[in-house]
Amino acid sequence: MAYTTTTKQSYGNRVSKSFKGIGSGILLFIIGTVLLFWNEGRTVKVKRALNQAADVTVEMPDISRIDPQFEGKMVHAIGDASTAEILSDGLFGISLNAINLSRNVEYYQWTEQSKEEKKEKIGGGQEITTTYTYSKKWVSSPINSSEFADPDYKNSNFVLTTIESNQIVADVVDFGAYKLPPFLKYGISSAEEATPELTEQMIKEWNEVLWKRDSSATVTVSTGQAYFGRDVNNPDVGDVRVTFGYTPTPQTVSILAVVVGDTFGEFVAKNGKNVSRIALGSVSAANMYDAAQKENKVIAWILRIIAVILIIGGLRGIFNFLSTIFAVVPFIRRVLAAGINFICTVVGLIWSLLIFVIAWISYRPALGITFLVLIAALIVLLVMRSKKKKNIPADMPAQ
Repeated sequence: MAYTTTTKQSYGNRVSKSFKGIGSGILLFIIGTVLLFWNEGRTVKVKRALNQAADVTVEMPDISRIDPQFEGKMVHAIGDASTAEILSDGLFGISLNAINLSRNVEYYQWTEQSKEEKKEKIGGGQEITTTYTYSKKWVSSPINSSEFADPDYKNSNFVLTTIESNQIVADVVDFGAYKLPPFLKYGISSAEEATPELTEQMIKEWNEVLWKRDSSATVTVSTGQAYFGRDVNNPDVGDVRVTFGYTPTPQTVSILAVVVGDTFGEFVAKNGKNVSRIALGSVSAANMYDAAQKENKVIAWILRIIAVILIIGGLRGIFNFLSTIFAVVPFIRRVLAAGINFICTVVGLIWSLLIFVIAWISYRPALGITFLVLIAALIVLLVMRSKKKKNIPADMPAQ
């Protein structure tokens, strides 16, 4: 059942708050602008670094021996990553010959969601109604319910025990006659389920920990999981589940890296960007570089969208006080707010486009200038069409 609270904010407090928002608005505007400009440079540099690396990449068909002819070269190689190490999770009795071993912990908790509705009042005040709803979910860390709004849910959360999530990676991962460095071996993430193997003594010790919180709770082990609670099929608040995964050895991988003795380093492009890749399975160099370029484009667009949102949000924060001043008459305030939001959106988009063009001129002069000329030509064309329409006599039909 939903729980609601209602608070009132005076006209003076609203105006004061809106003026304080100018500073944060300016900060958001600056951050968005810098992010947009920096992102275009980052995108171009990564693209050029990948192209430069692709141009000098050579195939290394045999990784069974260290071949001096590949020393210092950017290579593409396919082979088995393997290790002789036994990775162990002492808390749960797991010992496996694996490249990596992970432990992921989740807690079943009450979670709070809120939704605000604001109502304008004559005289500039505002009534804020907040509706809180609650649901049980598996989360990655315990939730502090002492700060919940609804008294019925306050302090309703607890956990039977707390356990740290972690990942163990083999110190030495062989790749034929070579050894994979950390920046490559940490990229191997094919996970199979690892099952805990608790001894009777370990189960007894875990149960003693649980019984301090709930005498009916026990530890239950199943494939890939250890469950702390009353009923694994019907989770309740406080229950904890731990899942385990590992990457078996050997594991076929494809790499792009520079040969350095019996290991590998990252390719350093002329612009200072580092390039290295690892992919599961047998993947061609062309496909790996294509995936890297696509990844770069996706990141570029995500950051562009974030930057534009920050710029528009910053402008709204700067000019929000104008509509708040007229909050004494709610209708006028709503009209002004809508107008300010629209203008800030338009100005924010124009500013973003301007920064985008400036960044392109800085990082891609040919494309940037071409884009600028096209925009200028479009503006001139629109102005000329506008003048032409004005010069048409009133008794003549427009063409």
